[in-house]
Amino acid sequence: MKAEIISIGTEILLGEITDTNAAYLAGQLPCLGIDLYWVTQVGDNHARLVEILKRAWGRSDLIITTGGLGPTEDDLTREAIAEMLGEEIRIDPSLEKWLRELFGKLGRDMPERNIKQATLIPSAMAIANHAGTAPGWWVKSKGRMILAMPGPPGEMQRMWEREIKPEMQKLCSSVIFSRTLKILGLGEAKVDEMISHLLSSTNPTIGVYAKPTGIELRLTAKAPSQKDAEKMIAPLEAQIRSVVGDYIWGVDSDIMEKVVGDLLRERGLKLATMESCTGGLLSSLITDVPGSSDYFNGGLVTYSNEMKVAFGVPPELIARYGAVSSEVAESMAAAARNRLGADIGIGTTGVAGPDELEGKPVGTIYIGITDGKTTRSIMTAFPQQRPRIKRYAAMSALFELRRLLIEKINPCQVK
Repeated sequence: MKAEIISIGTEILLGEITDTNAAYLAGQLPCLGIDLYWVTQVGDNHARLVEILKRAWGRSDLIITTGGLGPTEDDLTREAIAEMLGEEIRIDPSLEKWLRELFGKLGRDMPERNIKQATLIPSAMAIANHAGTAPGWWVKSKGRMILAMPGPPGEMQRMWEREIKPEMQKLCSSVIFSRTLKILGLGEAKVDEMISHLLSSTNPTIGVYAKPTGIELRLTAKAPSQKDAEKMIAPLEAQIRSVVGDYIWGVDSDIMEKVVGDLLRERGLKLATMESCTGGLLSSLITDVPGSSDYFNGGLVTYSNEMKVAFGVPPELIARYGAVSSEVAESMAAAARNRLGADIGIGTTGVAGPDELEGKPVGTIYIGITDGKTTRSIMTAFPQQRPRIKRYAAMSALFELRRLLIEKINPCQVK
């Protein structure tokens, strides 16, 4: 089944609101085995909306619209669908009764302008709206369907989940299921090169995506059921893991800070940080996880060299190697561990920009980590804008912590 989404509203085109409805629906359709081919945004203009609907009707089996079902003159979805299909809009007595009763329950008289929300065309049936005054339309004609839903995301999502999705599941004979593998420490080109012999797979398929905090591989299969799709993906995932190894740190909805936090809690270890280039972002990410006080003792933001020295970094180390160096990163990690009474310490230092520092280019990052027995550092480069550099540095620090924690259990597991 080929699907198309049409998001309606001039406010979308003006940038006054973000079209979250299309993103939500795009994530829902694969679960039903529905292929989304097009997403269109159009303003509150009758002629243009009819034109868009006609184009969609000629190429798609399922058209989903959001927006334009309100009571005002610029809410034109019903009228445009009716014109496109050549059908007459009429007031539906049962819808009118429901709408007037709804206003009565709210202690308000219904404005007569709202009567347009109680209309249907012959090929449409109403879709109940339990969160607003705008019923949706479920149109079936000539082997095609139109699902017209309200624009407010809360109303649209509730209507989809309660009224539409259960019925669509009965109509669909397959599902599209995806599994995402999350990678850090390798560039997009390198990952693509490593798995190039697997990219020709057509079902399941592999998509390689560069994100601000790493690379994601999306494995997608189409099958009669989710269980069948999972079975199809499993051997492909195993092949990828055999090649990419421990650079894969998580899957699907995993977030790095929780993955690391769970490892710390399982091992009964305490963590402390000393941050320079990340400016407290690393500590913020760690404490975004509920219950992080179980394993996080605290963090120090030592942005100036004077503060680094005040909290335990030897001044001669900074003078000899510079503040942006592996030696200083390791010393910061050790100082954080000692000052805050933790089992593991992390230090971050680097050049967030916009100018180079100590002869080192923007995006240069050093991360030090120690557990008192093993001390090491890594250098990485991420020549992007300042906020993205900070984010990548914090994620890289968590990634190295994860590697250390896994090594403490099985030294042979991490490559």
